[in-house]
Amino acid sequence: MDELEPLIPRGNLMTHVVAFVHLLRSTGIKVSSEQTVDLARALEHVPIVARGDFRAAARCTLICRREDLPVFDAAFDFYWRMQSGFDPLMLAIPVVKMPPKPLRLPRRPRSQGDGHNEPDRHEEQQEEKVGFTLTFTAAETLRTKDFGNFSYEEVQACKELLRTLDWRIEPRRTRRRRPAVRAGEIDMRRILRRNLRHGGDPIELTFREPRYRQRPLVVLCDISGSMDRYSRILLQFVHTISNGLRDVEAFVFGTRLTRITRLLRERDIDEAIAAVSKHVVDWSGGTRIGEAVRHFNYYWSRRVLGRGPVVLLISDGWDRGDPQLLGREMARLQRSCYRLIWLNPLLGNPRYQPLTQGMQAALPFVDDFLPVHNLVSLEQLGAKLAMLGARRPERRQRVGT
Repeated sequence: MDELEPLIPRGNLMTHVVAFVHLLRSTGIKVSSEQTVDLARALEHVPIVARGDFRAAARCTLICRREDLPVFDAAFDFYWRMQSGFDPLMLAIPVVKMPPKPLRLPRRPRSQGDGHNEPDRHEEQQEEKVGFTLTFTAAETLRTKDFGNFSYEEVQACKELLRTLDWRIEPRRTRRRRPAVRAGEIDMRRILRRNLRHGGDPIELTFREPRYRQRPLVVLCDISGSMDRYSRILLQFVHTISNGLRDVEAFVFGTRLTRITRLLRERDIDEAIAAVSKHVVDWSGGTRIGEAVRHFNYYWSRRVLGRGPVVLLISDGWDRGDPQLLGREMARLQRSCYRLIWLNPLLGNPRYQPLTQGMQAALPFVDDFLPVHNLVSLEQLGAKLAMLGARRPERRQRVGT
């Protein structure tokens, strides 16, 4: 009995079973009264001194879902623990529901006449401070999980998390001026017009300052077969950023380039993605990045690359086209935009190296090479866009491009 003894009074096993069920319910596990009765009946045939058999009987009768097993194991070790020491890290697992209050364990009764009263009193004071606190939530797990490993339920939860992200691009300084309150650049036109009533003497001074506007954003997203695990969740990201910012142009490409800006204006994200999938004819097909960028440079650059835009190119770099063509078109695209950022979902793997011919040809003309494999990487991208700087990055393009 000492092997399975919890830090609670001996006797009345059914009371402890009910208390353990209450603990499971406080962590978010659904346990019915019938399941509790089944466990009590199972204990008539399972020796209580066998910890492994007792755990197996409790798991079989109380747990119905596989995702609840880690929570059950942690709660079982917490309640029916074999020693007085307790490691809070044992309970650092994702849960759905947080307990409203710390769990207080009953005190162990003092031993009478055994000469161990003082240690028991110190042990009781320590046990009263033990709290059942879970440190990680499901949202924290989703933030660091790779998009390619998402289940359907996690994709739906990711939609809500994407809406909470705050997107902002550092504004650009325009050539226009606006009236300013603080002293700065003299506005001679307004000074002359305002002081006509004073006979033309400059008695009242007025000032002006530069006007700032948000930089346009252009997104080119790869939807080829190699990007199939990431393309749909990344299109949700493109939809979110299109509805969160002004002046956003969106394109997708596989073997050809398709403009989807108007399709993403649909407020409902599921309807927008469905419209894109119906409109695009080369979904999950081959990859010709060079030809897609060339089509963009020749037919769309003059329309959407004015006023110093930021270009996001999302692709894993697996290209079946001509690497030299990709290099030339990437060099032209870089010269036409304020900043060219390549987002690669494979870059989230620490062992990844850009060894493909497509990436080798494109990297010399990329200003920023960033990962886009989880929500944390999207938050880092948001921070990058908000602090682009007032000047273009230094570029060293190869001779002859």
